[in-house]
Amino acid sequence: MKHYDLVIVGGGPAGLAAAVAARDNGIDDILILERDNKLGGILNQCIHNGFGLHTFKEELTGPEYASRFIQQVLERGIDYKMNTMVMDISPEKVVTAMNATDGMFTIPAKAVILAMGCRERSRGALNIPGYRPAGIFSAGTAQRLVNMEGQMPGKKVVILGSGDIGLIMARRMTLEGAKVEVVAELMPYSGGLKRNIVQCLQDFDIPLKLSHTVVNIEGKERVEAVTIAKVGPDRRPIPGTEERYECDTLLLSCGLIPENELSKGSGVTLNPVTSGPVVNDALETSVEGIFACGNVLHVHDLVDFVSQEAANAGAYAARYIRQGEKTDVRTVPVRGIDGVRYTVPSTIRPEEMQDTVTVRFRVGDVYRDSAVVTCIDGREISRRRKKVFAPGEMEQVILKKEDLADAKIGEITIRIEKEA
Repeated sequence: MKHYDLVIVGGGPAGLAAAVAARDNGIDDILILERDNKLGGILNQCIHNGFGLHTFKEELTGPEYASRFIQQVLERGIDYKMNTMVMDISPEKVVTAMNATDGMFTIPAKAVILAMGCRERSRGALNIPGYRPAGIFSAGTAQRLVNMEGQMPGKKVVILGSGDIGLIMARRMTLEGAKVEVVAELMPYSGGLKRNIVQCLQDFDIPLKLSHTVVNIEGKERVEAVTIAKVGPDRRPIPGTEERYECDTLLLSCGLIPENELSKGSGVTLNPVTSGPVVNDALETSVEGIFACGNVLHVHDLVDFVSQEAANAGAYAARYIRQGEKTDVRTVPVRGIDGVRYTVPSTIRPEEMQDTVTVRFRVGDVYRDSAVVTCIDGREISRRRKKVFAPGEMEQVILKKEDLADAKIGEITIRIEKEA
């Protein structure tokens, strides 16, 4: 196979934006490898609107948003291969892949961008008791069936989990004539965006029961009923609180996990909180020349942020290909404490960073009337107040290069602090 300067694994919104940015930063030999039969990734099945407000200043559906970037890729003549599965990425940046046309092949690259996206948590990881009948779907599978294949999973639906896909599918199933009986959420707060709770549940009078989970599934051939119960602070069901709902379908929307088997195989260090790679301000992983962006790095709530992050990864990968890796570069760790579960990036290079770096994170609980406080070695440099911080919504702070000029800086911390 031809040698490429840059190989991008994944042709979804992250891979497309990274490819465009890398080309615009002077890299000509770029190859996108995509396992599906079309570019665009998960956006192809997200036919609802709400995409593109940040990037294009207008409201688009998922396929419309994807088509904007696909068009940019085509205009720049960037190479891509469909129906191609990447099997391995070596620490030396040799990509092994296969498809029906080329068979098994290897591509030596100067840099690699990981943009494989994320996957849904499987039902097996949820330990729900009961039989294993037909009628149990992940919310994403149901979305693909309804929006791309024109098939209805069922007519009476219970949804476990209030992630954004589950909320959106509650509305979608209702619009297609199904009856959504209830959305049950294990945690005492929703995992989705506030706007989706309002537009997808409240506008359609679909009940959301927080601190509830499924404790039994009835039916041997097909789901016949589902029982939910309230859970205590230990997340265990409370006897006597069971409620039974007759239904033929159970949708699971219990979180997303970055797709990182390839990352592990290449020796990339993963963050135990996000399950995505640990990266620096250039979005470079622990393996030199391998970069990561989008939902493979950490699960985003807005695709616009995926595109912004991926564009940065493409630009940094282009700079790496042109200039190589600088050695003996000072790094400063960035830590989330007191309610901040993680930060992306995990380290900053004060001399190499851009004038500003966006640090994104999620909180671990609902915090009201609080502030996100950024400190350098305990000295406060910024404070942003907000009425509500919630785990379903990604937060960010901006670090300025001028604040990190002191060579004696030990660490940067970001925390949530209750306001008086």
